[in-house]
Amino acid sequence: MAQSSRQVQTQAQQQIQTLSPQQILAVKLLELPTVELEERVRAELLDNPALEEGKDSADSSDEAEENYATDEDGEPNTDYGEDLSLGDYRSEDDIPDYKLQENNHSKDNKPEEIPFSDSVSFYETLKEQLDMQNLTPEEKQLGEYLIGSLDDDGLLRKSTETLIDELAIYQGVYVTSEQLEHVLSVIQDFDPAGIGARSLQECLLLQIRRKEDSPLKQIEYDIISKCCDDFTKKNKDKIIQRLGITEEQYNQAAAELTKLNPRPGSSLGETIGKNLQQIVPDFIVETEEDGTINLSLNNRNVPELRLSREFTEMLDEHTRNRANQSKESKDALMFLKQKVDAAQGFINAVKQRQQTLLSTMQAIIDLQRPFFQEGDESLLRPMILKDVAERAKLDISTVSRVSNSKYVQTNYGIYSLKFFFSDGYTTESGEELSVREIKRILKECIDGEDKANPYTDDELADMLKSKGYPIARRTVAKYRQQLNIPVARLRR
Repeated sequence: MAQSSRQVQTQAQQQIQTLSPQQILAVKLLELPTVELEERVRAELLDNPALEEGKDSADSSDEAEENYATDEDGEPNTDYGEDLSLGDYRSEDDIPDYKLQENNHSKDNKPEEIPFSDSVSFYETLKEQLDMQNLTPEEKQLGEYLIGSLDDDGLLRKSTETLIDELAIYQGVYVTSEQLEHVLSVIQDFDPAGIGARSLQECLLLQIRRKEDSPLKQIEYDIISKCCDDFTKKNKDKIIQRLGITEEQYNQAAAELTKLNPRPGSSLGETIGKNLQQIVPDFIVETEEDGTINLSLNNRNVPELRLSREFTEMLDEHTRNRANQSKESKDALMFLKQKVDAAQGFINAVKQRQQTLLSTMQAIIDLQRPFFQEGDESLLRPMILKDVAERAKLDISTVSRVSNSKYVQTNYGIYSLKFFFSDGYTTESGEELSVREIKRILKECIDGEDKANPYTDDELADMLKSKGYPIARRTVAKYRQQLNIPVARLRR
């Protein structure tokens, strides 16, 4: 007997929250650091003819704070999606008024340029050496891809098979492992020594090979090539027995091996990574002698924006003649309206970004005021995203976006915003201690130990307890590992 099937239609109510295009734009601009914001603004100027550069009027700075929209909770209003009337376009808001970095300075105070390093990037340094090699265009293309695949330590962590697949998929280049190995061997001859190695062992061997020939060099080479694992674990007796050398020979070779650089990429500069340029701070925090702290945004190279007068006048004219419009005139009106809407929305998003950044950074300053006044890292208190969000009256996700990839210039140096966030350790008595401070004291204890008889984790826990940091041995072990400090046996 055939079974009949029956379809049943049901109705369910579901609430889905979606972001408007204006809100999405505001979020994207919020995540951008200063350099990328400048590029984004200039790209928008080229793309939208209704947007143009313009200078602020003399009294527009005060109007910015009055006209900037906020909701009942004090947060910047993100609802710019409504249809704005022509009168809104022709208001005083047409004139940009968000040059906030000048609010904290007197008229006689001349802005000073921020000094930056003019050094080239890690990639460019190796690319210059690649260009001097006698290679075919195909080999140079492979070399550039390999250089771009190096990590911040200057090592190549990807396997040959992975690189071959990536070249085929993303570059449309098909190579053999032999071709790749040949170009890699050329890169491994570049300075600094050890660059392009695929492991720590190969990195050290590349550096040893560049030394002058000597009996000691051969011992160093044998130790790393045959006993690398034992050497990292400091199994001296096992190495001496296997290689048939004396303890004096081992000690001489070990002294030379410790001078080698396991991270050759770092020798090109701390602030220069694989493809990173110099750091440009997004905030400038200046501390006066009386303890007053002034906050400003570093927007000196970001163009000021306003609506194009020509576009708003054309829109005004088409709006007045709406009754007798042809199809072409209606299309032109729609085009003008869309461009002006987009321009006004972009200006509002930039204003909102700058207001949100200032609110977040001001909250960080308020919570970490002792550090900004003294510059002593030990004065940093435990602080998480929630603390800043509550003080700035923002969402935690907003604070997270602001703190990502942003930097602040202070009287004591340039810091990532993430530097100011750290967890707290709560003792049994309920006292909250800074994890950063505990780690600093722990490192000082280890640095001052007798290397012939290093402290165990239990001994370190007792030392920290005597200094007023009562933490458990397992917590000491966790913090020690986070500091990349080995156990006592490997610190001899």
